[in-house]
Amino acid sequence: MNHWIFLGIAIAGEVIATSALKASEGFSKPIPSIVVAVGYLIAFYFLSLTLKTMQVGVAYAIWAGLGVVLVSAIAWIVYGQKLDLPAIAGMALIISGVMVMNLFSKSVSH
Repeated sequence: MNHWIFLGIAIAGEVIATSALKASEGFSKPIPSIVVAVGYLIAFYFLSLTLKTMQVGVAYAIWAGLGVVLVSAIAWIVYGQKLDLPAIAGMALIISGVMVMNLFSKSVSH
């Protein structure tokens, strides 16, 4: 069960880091740049812990898929990024794919 907690922390770290990347303005702003560096360190450390008990392909698919959706949502809320119907449909497909993997695949370790 710890691998799900570790994966959640890894996803949160990656989402925070990626969201702060725009605010860092090419690493010219110190505070957002530090948030980026620390966020990615946390993300990769906890992803590595996840991989001790979960297959890399499955963990990465969940990490990347949910990261894309969450970063897009934050970009919409914080930065005013516009999401059109195809973008929303694509993100719904990503979420659906992650759910199918978790609910029906024997490749996912529970």
